[in-house]
Amino acid sequence: MTTPTPFRIHVPDTVLADLRARLERVRWPDEAPGERWRYGSDLAYMKELVAYWRDKYDWRAHETALNRNRQFTVPVGGIGVHFIHELGVGPDPMPLLLSHGWPGSIVEFQRIIPMLTDPARFGGDPADAFTVVAPSLPGYTFSFAPNQPRFGIVEIADVFATLMTDVLGYRRFAAQGGDWGAFVTSVLGASHPDRLAGIHVNLLAIRRDLTATKPPTPEEQAYLVEIKNWMSEETGYQGIQGTKPQTLAYGLTDSPVGLAAWIVEKFRTWSDCGGDVDRRFGKDVLLTNVMLYWVTGAINSSFWPYYARNHSPWPITEDKPIRVPTAYASFPREILHPPRAWAERVYNIQRWTPMTAGGHFAALEEPEALAADVRAFFRHLR
Repeated sequence: MTTPTPFRIHVPDTVLADLRARLERVRWPDEAPGERWRYGSDLAYMKELVAYWRDKYDWRAHETALNRNRQFTVPVGGIGVHFIHELGVGPDPMPLLLSHGWPGSIVEFQRIIPMLTDPARFGGDPADAFTVVAPSLPGYTFSFAPNQPRFGIVEIADVFATLMTDVLGYRRFAAQGGDWGAFVTSVLGASHPDRLAGIHVNLLAIRRDLTATKPPTPEEQAYLVEIKNWMSEETGYQGIQGTKPQTLAYGLTDSPVGLAAWIVEKFRTWSDCGGDVDRRFGKDVLLTNVMLYWVTGAINSSFWPYYARNHSPWPITEDKPIRVPTAYASFPREILHPPRAWAERVYNIQRWTPMTAGGHFAALEEPEALAADVRAFFRHLR
């Protein structure tokens, strides 16, 4: 297996100049009257965000911050995989694979990685330290090259298993993920149980058509209402990304404002921000995440897990349940909250933690709470 090559992010000045020129000649849409954000990304907010992007945002500063992580690339599965590899500070750090989702990136992990690798620095026990491997998902940001093979979550899980075991030599490791990263983590638990000490997720990869009891329990009834609203009001992005991703890609690859509007709306809708996306994340974090998609041109490839999911069988089923120990952190503003009884049909649930704050982007929104739960779960699985 090829030895990983050290990697540093450096975006050419010509790419940044082109971006600035596009931001200076935005063609704005109109907006239907009514409640702000009701129909998608708010026009007034987007004008404010783009003005900040154009006049105040400092990409080079954020590029430098990202480069403080030890980064590498390595050929796996016919593509170049980019990953962070931060060594743990403790007597026997446990290897931990962190997987992000869409429309996220390694930007989500900037605060939580030090909490996991060096818990003593944050008042924790050094015996809980992890060595963290945090890849960019295949097809996402720095794990993307034009016209490369496309990967669904099953293929991504296989790539990550190879990366951890065959490339990095970790014969047994832990895994954590949210969004698609939770699906990848779940598939790893189902397909590579001999390599996993356990898995920790903050989203459950449960089929949406599981049968409720008759009559439904209160927990089931609440979930049925939740999922009905999700399917009717929040899945439009899945429809186009899972059926005609190429068509959407033209607009988002050509327009940085279109790309930002498509991504930032999800950070607002899916997070525990109370309608104020800047309060939770700040413009710099939001734009740095958008920048990783823009400067790599990876938005089209990042849609592929939706297309693969829409045209393939559900990857986790009751017929082939996950046997490895599983922990679930339930954040109150997560997009869906399946009943524990349903989760236990497919997962070996050993820990179920209701959180007091946070949403879909848990590693970014509530890194202290997530890191503490990860450390507590794996403490007895080392």
